[in-house]
Amino acid sequence: SSDCVVAEQLCLSDSTCNATYRTLENCALAKAHLLSLDHDIRVRCLNAELDLGNSSLLHCKCHRRMKRQEHCLRIFWTVHSSMTDGYFNLETSPYENPANEEHWKTDYNKLAALVSGKNCSSQLAGDATNPCLRATHVCNLSKKCFRLRTDYASICTKGAGSEDVCDRRKCHKGLRNFFEKVPEDFTKRILFCPCQDEFCGERRRKTIVPDCSFQYNTKPNCLWLLDSCLEDHICKSRLADFQQNCQSVDMSPDGCSLHNHAACLQAYMGMIGTPMTPNYVSNSSVEVSLWCTCENSGNQKEKCDQILGMFESNKCL
Repeated sequence: SSDCVVAEQLCLSDSTCNATYRTLENCALAKAHLLSLDHDIRVRCLNAELDLGNSSLLHCKCHRRMKRQEHCLRIFWTVHSSMTDGYFNLETSPYENPANEEHWKTDYNKLAALVSGKNCSSQLAGDATNPCLRATHVCNLSKKCFRLRTDYASICTKGAGSEDVCDRRKCHKGLRNFFEKVPEDFTKRILFCPCQDEFCGERRRKTIVPDCSFQYNTKPNCLWLLDSCLEDHICKSRLADFQQNCQSVDMSPDGCSLHNHAACLQAYMGMIGTPMTPNYVSNSSVEVSLWCTCENSGNQKEKCDQILGMFESNKCL
């Protein structure tokens, strides 16, 4: 099976595969707790991964919209734990290529036509000059889009303007819910709406409620942000997906190794609601960045610059 949850069940029902998988679980656990593995244990872990051979576990993937996503991702990284050894390049995405979602566009276009039909209110609201506002109005006509957008907005704005600190973890979860459960035709238009002025740019930048989801009082080091990400199965998986689909290559005509900008934008959206949440840097440009700095990185400055550069200088993105 291509589904890791099903593949795990099949493996556990086979005594040989079961034993190999349990060894890999111990290896992943040791790595998660940053225990130094001696040479013999490293070899045993690597051999266990090789022993899976053509097992469906070795080739299984997860779906971003599946119910048991975190469990599925834990299985994937248990089997592929050796791949992240000592370097942040995760090499391969645990996610399957997205299925064709064209049928969602008809829902968006029908609702967009309704918004256009309300000429008077649309003009008053500035729909004609503000594509981000228009995308929001279309979202409000979809029950699911409106509900999930309202949910994360209310969570992410709690504590704003007072001494209370927003609950970043809950805010991130609400954002992930919105970007995972609402059809992409709605979420992409809200996040990537083309702006001609700063009012529109401000609405676009505030889509993810930056005061809670993106900004800290002081910018943390990007290496700290990466460490936080690698400790979290979802963030690590989204980062692997982003690295695979937004790989910048100078020799390529469009600067993108896969020439698949739709997959790159989807992978970018997947980073929102994780410890490495990106956002627009201002109201007047489409430049994006992480909220972190590479000052005081010592001898890891080059690695830190690479992390920041994945977003700031990514031609593919």
